[in-house]
Amino acid sequence: MRRVTKIAAAVLCGSLGVTALTACGSNSTSSGSAGGTSTSSAGSSAAAGGLKVGMAYDVGGRGDHSFNDSAAAGLDKAVKDFGVQTKELQATNGESDADRAAKLDQLAANGYNPIIAIGFNYAAAVGIEAKKYPNVKFAIVDDSSNNLSNVTNLVFTEEQSSYLVGVAAALKSKTGTVGFIGGVDVPLIHKFQAGFQAGVKSVKPNDKILVKYLTPAGNFAGFSSPNLGQAAAEGQLSQGADVIYAAAGSSGDGAIKAVHTHGNAWSIGVDSDQYNLPGLAAYKSTILTSALKNVDVAVYNYIKSIHDGSPLTGTQRFDLKSGGVGYSTSGGFVNDIKPQLDKATQDITSGKVTVPTS
Repeated sequence: MRRVTKIAAAVLCGSLGVTALTACGSNSTSSGSAGGTSTSSAGSSAAAGGLKVGMAYDVGGRGDHSFNDSAAAGLDKAVKDFGVQTKELQATNGESDADRAAKLDQLAANGYNPIIAIGFNYAAAVGIEAKKYPNVKFAIVDDSSNNLSNVTNLVFTEEQSSYLVGVAAALKSKTGTVGFIGGVDVPLIHKFQAGFQAGVKSVKPNDKILVKYLTPAGNFAGFSSPNLGQAAAEGQLSQGADVIYAAAGSSGDGAIKAVHTHGNAWSIGVDSDQYNLPGLAAYKSTILTSALKNVDVAVYNYIKSIHDGSPLTGTQRFDLKSGGVGYSTSGGFVNDIKPQLDKATQDITSGKVTVPTS
């Protein structure tokens, strides 16, 4: 299991079940397995009255080594603990709001309740489907624009974890130049950039921060193109950066690879503890730390709340103080600077430091 620095981690547990269904886009079903890849029809859990939960991933889906995988981990934990069934759908780049709404509609029409949408791109689709199915509970990660009674918004203070890895980057950099790579030029990723820059400057005000966005707003290939991430990182390494933080979904895999190939540099992971991901094992010796965004905690807590008959409603914010975000210590590469990171953590949770979001 990963070793993670958190102030508190309130992870709850739940029960859910899902039947099979034909849907557009990539999808999988599971029957009591954490892998979520076996196909089944209506199972014993659903027949016994268990929850039928649908999960709609963003671009990159399960296996992105980052944001979506963190969400999948929360679902997998429920499957592992309670032997339930799940149904998972995946978005593709370039989908319209109508395409995403169609995915949610098929889940709702086939009795899935609750339905969890992973990513702000589902905001319009959730709004449409929540009105169409007022008795179905929806949750969405990274958006708080829907104020409907049957929609729960699961949001995070990404700027806080980014601040902490910014502190780490500044303390570990030998060249005085660090890099930030954003997947898509949108406000959510601006929060990662703002926090990272503030963390670096809090330690070394004169350090240089290189910034590169892979794609403009509206083109979400920036979250699923490792080749773009690799090219961006190579460009920053050539300019003297020796620590690079990529908030870019699976595109960040390319940045991590570029840093490892270059040598004498560190990469910083995002969302999941990327040091511990099997798909990135070849590069773990140069993954300094990861800015954690515990989507797994949010997904798990939401399912549990419904299972217990007291659903989380409104906007639920997961911050550093509650364990919703943090940084990883896997590999031991930040052990020597932990006192400084602990102080930065305390400054944020006490309110002494307010991390900027833009």
